[in-house]
Amino acid sequence: MANLPKGSKKLLNAWAFYDWANSVYSLVIASAVFPLFYQALFNTAGVETVSVFGGEIRSTPLISYTTAAAFLAVSFLSPLLSGIADYVGNKKVFMKFFCYLGSLSCIGLYWFDLDYIYISLTFYFLGLIGFWASLVFYNSYLPDIAHKEQQDSISAKGFSMGYIGSVVLLIFNLVMVMNPGWFGLGEGDEASIKAMRVSFITVGIWWMSFSQYTFFHLPKGVSTGHKVTSSVIFNGFRELKGVFNALTENLRLKRYLAAFFVYSMAVQTVMLVATYFGEKEICWCEGCDDISCSEKTIGLISSILIIQLVAVLGAWITSRASFKFGNIPTLIVINIVWVGICIYAFFITSPMQFYSTAAVVGLVMGGIQALSRSTYSKFLPKTEDTTSYFSFYDVAEKIGIVVGMLIYGFIDQITGSMRNSILFLVIFFSVGVILLLRVPKKEPE
Repeated sequence: MANLPKGSKKLLNAWAFYDWANSVYSLVIASAVFPLFYQALFNTAGVETVSVFGGEIRSTPLISYTTAAAFLAVSFLSPLLSGIADYVGNKKVFMKFFCYLGSLSCIGLYWFDLDYIYISLTFYFLGLIGFWASLVFYNSYLPDIAHKEQQDSISAKGFSMGYIGSVVLLIFNLVMVMNPGWFGLGEGDEASIKAMRVSFITVGIWWMSFSQYTFFHLPKGVSTGHKVTSSVIFNGFRELKGVFNALTENLRLKRYLAAFFVYSMAVQTVMLVATYFGEKEICWCEGCDDISCSEKTIGLISSILIIQLVAVLGAWITSRASFKFGNIPTLIVINIVWVGICIYAFFITSPMQFYSTAAVVGLVMGGIQALSRSTYSKFLPKTEDTTSYFSFYDVAEKIGIVVGMLIYGFIDQITGSMRNSILFLVIFFSVGVILLLRVPKKEPE
């Protein structure tokens, strides 16, 4: 393990490189190939519902509820594990554990099957937990490895590296799905579905392999020599309570977190359901109901690629805008743009409309993620206990996602249309704008 000083270029790059390693999950699994694969299983089986716990449920509400359950688990695990990590002084080992859990679960998705829906959803569930729980510890490293004036730029660089790296693997997987014969997988629908299964394996291997560079250079933390006992199991929840109490003395941070909770709920929901929305609500070709519709497959993955590539530009523009106008004013403008996106999305039906929406989504998606993380880091009080504060940040984000996905899935289920769910997100972004306007420019004396 290297021992690099805070702020060193190599340490900053090593930290940002984890975005390169793990972002293939958020693109290939969460956003692009898995949603297509998931819906293709229902289409080829000729069913719209599946039996779960004695009841019949449609495909999209099922995945929404499973996603919400996974985020609920993450919101519980985050403070539990961050408290233990702080106590023993080695948060890197926890980051590694969830990295490996997530990457191995991605490989397990190769065997996803509607006939074995419980074990199949378990792999999806654990992959999501591995991805998001590892980010708890990854994000908490930011103030440890970067000085305040470096945090905006290195946060944006991390997201940019993630977008670029994930696009590289997605393009490879797209070629494999559209031309499975080139890779010895045969021809036809079944071969394309098998290529999708193989793509899940490539995600797991990519994520696990490239993360080694980050793990080599990141410090493990300040060793305390303590061993984990029953008395420290719930230390993380006590630390969260301490952070919550400390917010009463930090009005700016408290109001920012309230705004972040609301608008992040909507942002993450959009990111998690965008491909499912495009697959179900957009007319890609005449009578396209299965994987054999190449227009749908190419169109949806191309849309995701547009989002990823434009997000690189969006993260850079947002970083420059925050430097010139300030973090909060920039976040307010981005949320207003999101309001417009959701209203427009309610009316779109054609591929070209979906592409144009994807381009605007990419522009504001990269910016709002990077700027939200660095703004929180800037507003933190001077403390060495960064893991607890970032655990609080992550718990707020995850509970927001749980609420967002449950509401989204419920509206989808009772109305039979994802359009109504998308329109409902306008409320969250609008409230986010109002709450951001209440954040003081400076912490009151």
